[in-house]
Amino acid sequence: MSKIKRRVLLGASLAVPFIAGRAQAQATRLRLAHPHPDSDSWNTATRLFAEQLRERTNGALIVQVFGNGALGSDPTTIAAARGGTLDIVLTGNPFFTGLAPKLNVLDLPFLFRDRRHVTAVMDGEIGRGLLTELDPHGLTGLGLWDIGFRNVTNSRRPVNVAADLRGLKIRTTPNPAHIRAFQLLGANPLPMPFTELFTAMETRAVDGQENPTTLIRNARFYEVQRHLSLTRHAYTAGILAMNKRRFDSLSPAHREAVLAVAASIAPQQRQMNEGADAEALAELKSHGMLVVEAPDRDGLAAVVAVPVRRDFTERFGVALPDAISATGA
Repeated sequence: MSKIKRRVLLGASLAVPFIAGRAQAQATRLRLAHPHPDSDSWNTATRLFAEQLRERTNGALIVQVFGNGALGSDPTTIAAARGGTLDIVLTGNPFFTGLAPKLNVLDLPFLFRDRRHVTAVMDGEIGRGLLTELDPHGLTGLGLWDIGFRNVTNSRRPVNVAADLRGLKIRTTPNPAHIRAFQLLGANPLPMPFTELFTAMETRAVDGQENPTTLIRNARFYEVQRHLSLTRHAYTAGILAMNKRRFDSLSPAHREAVLAVAASIAPQQRQMNEGADAEALAELKSHGMLVVEAPDRDGLAAVVAVPVRRDFTERFGVALPDAISATGA
């Protein structure tokens, strides 16, 4: 082989990794954080989000997922996303209501009838309108995902009726609706980030908490809680949000891809939770949790539903909660 031919072949072989490296360097890398454990649907869904976004953009957008609170608590990751040190955050709606208090409507007790009602609201005009409440706070709402219907656990006694909650120290989110509801029930609500909850229950700093059965199972709360009551007293959405400057810096095609993939994952992620409800409950029982399957939900609603809703409507009017109640009815 001539020297000239060898030089041509050598140059071609060196050019391939150079071009590949340059293409990889041009990819936009996005960091996404959420607080839920690796076994939770949020972890599965965010990785699916990353995979589909990469495929849809031919590798131009690459999302790295940090779950299990690896990048900090709920308030920490929201602050990081607003400030731009984190690109995308997924956490519970209650943690956004300090910024955008109108979002508190989604956490009103006994507002949602069932999951069909939830889907009609979250994926419809109401849900899209509520996400725009984040715009003035440096965030672009990408979608409303699912945490689920909340149930009460504690380490002290069964909860059959409203009076059984009196005196219990219950961890809640910092959401005003959650705090007010447990105050009305005579409990002592103690807001704290999800990432701190297991240790708080293990050390008996709190007696209990309230979350969906899937999250109770995935976070292994059965190791530190004895009693579970299927109160389903409130529904909680998760918000997937992106730093607004980062989102706006993307090309129109990439912005459209982010929104489209986030929207397509939302119903899949809700279905993951809905499909796992029965399995999660069975597993919690197998770990020794004592379950009250039919607590007096009407009695609980009689104590909290009207006063907590009134707190919201005195500030924002009746139109929004009334519209949610009427959706799909």
